[in-house]
Amino acid sequence: MALTRPTLTRRQVRAVVAVAVALAALTGVFVWFAGSEDRALAGACDGVLPVGEVRAVLGDDTELEVTNRTEGSFGKKTGEREGSGAERANSLSVHCRITAEDTGRVAVSIAGSPRPRAEYGYGDLYAAVPARHTLPVPLGHGWSGLFATDTTRLGDAEDGTATAAVLLDCARRGDSLLITVETALRGATTLDDPAVRPDFVRTATATAEAANDHWGCGARLGKPVRTVGLPVNEDEYEPLLGAKGTCAAVPTASRSAVSTARETARDRAPRESCVLGTRDGSPLYRLEAYYGPYAEDARSQYTRDYDYENVTPAEKPAGRLGRSAYWAGATCPRGAGPALYLIRADAADGETRRRPDLAYERAALAAFAAASAEHHGCAAPSLPGG
Repeated sequence: MALTRPTLTRRQVRAVVAVAVALAALTGVFVWFAGSEDRALAGACDGVLPVGEVRAVLGDDTELEVTNRTEGSFGKKTGEREGSGAERANSLSVHCRITAEDTGRVAVSIAGSPRPRAEYGYGDLYAAVPARHTLPVPLGHGWSGLFATDTTRLGDAEDGTATAAVLLDCARRGDSLLITVETALRGATTLDDPAVRPDFVRTATATAEAANDHWGCGARLGKPVRTVGLPVNEDEYEPLLGAKGTCAAVPTASRSAVSTARETARDRAPRESCVLGTRDGSPLYRLEAYYGPYAEDARSQYTRDYDYENVTPAEKPAGRLGRSAYWAGATCPRGAGPALYLIRADAADGETRRRPDLAYERAALAAFAAASAEHHGCAAPSLPGG
């Protein structure tokens, strides 16, 4: 004789939910499974996760597992008294992850910026965007954000994985919220399909809209993202002389054989990249521009990874890092923190290079930094000397 599972009344369901929420409050992390009517999704990431967008991506009838953690605060100073001149710092750190066994997962990170100084040099301050094999592209549509993936070949195992990041520049001077969403979908989903790519972005922009209201950020929001570009692959290089995006104005170099470029459009992206290469596209130099929390994070990482250097980008607005890199800095409006511009020899990894073309490296960095700073409304960059 088959056994039947008893049906819970609404009162019993509410009692079960209340117990689960109480346990979540004690542990800081909770896990829900299907059958809770989307209450788990509605409460995920401190209540700012968009249920409709997540369901649209992972499936309306899919069983979901949800984990959640919220720590810290946003919009408070490090000092006890307001107006005392204490440095503003935000310890807010929110993480939630929604997993569907058959269709994929969505992982969301929300962080307040700037971070407390005590966190510098010990690890990543903010969730990273993939940028090793491909160049992230701007979200556009009025958003300060990025769309990124490390997928190098369409149709490979990671073709359905992408990261969207949205930076909210809050009305309070110097504060911002960084929302980062990684979406990994199984099956036939491919980033090569322009109709599919916006699905990887909508969760991030909808979460940003809710976070903007929830934490009183007061940032200007963008418009719905209906189209988004494909991150730039390693073989998508063009003549440097015809560059119109992030590599525009960067000079060629006969001695270093620099004649090609990989670039993206220059929009309101909080991180910009330009890769300079030889005639056959082999990379020689990588130029990077970091703004807001990405500049803060980069300086923190150099403090950690180059502590043997006398001076790093965390201590000086411009300089030379060993024999493998130069950096520059610029003051940006509204107390957003100084921007950071960097040129590195490809695959140098801090090692001494043979016959470096230092004059060209400084010239390329100067042109790249000046164009990027002007586009972002920042002051003229401070540049390294000879």
